[in-house]
Amino acid sequence: MNAASTPAVSVQQARKTFQSGGGSKRALVDVSFSVSPGERVALLGASGSGKSTLLRCLCGLETLDTDGGEILTFGHTLQGGGALSPEVRALRRRIGIVFQQFNLVGRLPLLTNVLTGLVAELPQWRALTGRFTLEERARALDALQAVGLAPQAFQRASTLSGGQQQRAAVARALVQGAQLLLADEPVASLDPESTRRVMELLLALNREHGLTLMISLHHVALARRYCERVIALRDGALVFDGPTSALTPAFLRDLYGTAADELIDAGGEDDAETAAPRQTGRTGLQAALPLVA
Repeated sequence: MNAASTPAVSVQQARKTFQSGGGSKRALVDVSFSVSPGERVALLGASGSGKSTLLRCLCGLETLDTDGGEILTFGHTLQGGGALSPEVRALRRRIGIVFQQFNLVGRLPLLTNVLTGLVAELPQWRALTGRFTLEERARALDALQAVGLAPQAFQRASTLSGGQQQRAAVARALVQGAQLLLADEPVASLDPESTRRVMELLLALNREHGLTLMISLHHVALARRYCERVIALRDGALVFDGPTSALTPAFLRDLYGTAADELIDAGGEDDAETAAPRQTGRTGLQAALPLVA
């Protein structure tokens, strides 16, 4: 199997159980799917459906049950049998993670925050002391240029808006050389204009660089506008895997019942603009091409 035909992600019968209060809750129930390189996939589901747990399992922040199946990334086992693979460190370098919380150090310059994306590949003494070469700093500046934040490189992260901080989190994933980007509700706390900018940035990275995207979203309108495929979860089980064009209000209510109301953006799902991604005119993204090749 050549690299082009190897799935970026392959999940086989994933099961995850959490213990709490003397009982147990199945967070993932026999979930299986694969994602090809360059796909844009929305993870959809009401609160508690298992979206965040799945994303954390895909990057190895959570392990599956001992009998909980297997997860492969780029043709290599990331985890299986309830344990992480010995290759997990190398595989994580190819996986970028963006959370709803920006996870930036507010008192540090934006450039320094982005450079932390290189920590996994540095000797421990350099990572602890923050010693970065001129070439590494240039990579970080290229990544900031790619997300439109180069002028703010030396500002403290705490001085930036929420949308700018989220774009900086994307730049941090770029500088590490990510080929797969996992985003867990990346725009849930942003205003509409910041949401548009972050989502169009992700779309442009996918189109211009072939970056594979898996994005947990809470609203159908965003999924339809920016993703071509949706994986829908309910109570930890995969209940739909198909084109986002199928996500009509009636279909969602069949899947989720009254819980569908929290997924449907009022007035958004019937907007013709949600049926196709908006074209972007960003040209600065070319500067980051070597980072995600």
